[in-house]
Amino acid sequence: MGDLEFHLPENLGDHAPKIGLVLGSGLGSFVNTLTDTEQVAYAEIKGLPKSNVEGHAGQLHLGKLGGVEIAIAQGRVHLYEGWTAKETAAMIRLFHQLEIKTVVLTNAAGIVNANFKPGRWMLISDHLNLTRQSPLTGVPAFIDQTEVYSHALREMLKSEAAEMASSNLFEGVYAWVNGPEYETPAEVRMLRGMGADAVGMSTVPEAIQARALGMRVVGLSCLTNYGAGLTGQPLSHEEVVEVGKHAAGELFTLLESAVPAMVEI
Repeated sequence: MGDLEFHLPENLGDHAPKIGLVLGSGLGSFVNTLTDTEQVAYAEIKGLPKSNVEGHAGQLHLGKLGGVEIAIAQGRVHLYEGWTAKETAAMIRLFHQLEIKTVVLTNAAGIVNANFKPGRWMLISDHLNLTRQSPLTGVPAFIDQTEVYSHALREMLKSEAAEMASSNLFEGVYAWVNGPEYETPAEVRMLRGMGADAVGMSTVPEAIQARALGMRVVGLSCLTNYGAGLTGQPLSHEEVVEVGKHAAGELFTLLESAVPAMVEI
């Protein structure tokens, strides 16, 4: 394996995935849509960090979706667990090592824009990095971020979603915060004033890393709950995971049709 950053078990070496998908909280069951699959635990991949958070199984799956080879990361790590920004983007570097060109990032997010609804999905048009952490720290990688999230892929996903009778796909700005605590009502108001539509604790370092490596990126947030102060109700991680599970079906239907099409764009 030479000086590669990550070392995969030999039995996975025959796969040639075209697309890499990272699954957020409550979305792990999407791996059941794959065919011809093989999987390996993150713990078995030297150099890859593993999350201990509920809803992040820590398994890498390689298989086919609509005849297209795909790699699915079932779970991710976060800053709030004590990892660095570079470590939270490790899966993207593994995808790059596998010669993947397109990355699909999913997450669970809180609603900041009160016009959006829980249980729906938001296509990420842009982001706010409010942690001011970067996976590129230590390297003079002055990458352009004018279009982090591929316009062409977003338009394709919107077109695919429009053909789904039950689809309600919002589009907006995702704000990345450290966590693990949820935001205060004042912070939610601040985020909205800054232009955010949803807020979460992941995804942005992966998107930055992918763009630095020349990969195309598309991001989707499962809107699991209203942010603090919008309803007066308390927030819980259990609710986030549960809503993610219920909303997963719509995303799975969208991805089953859209992912194979991505390789043609």
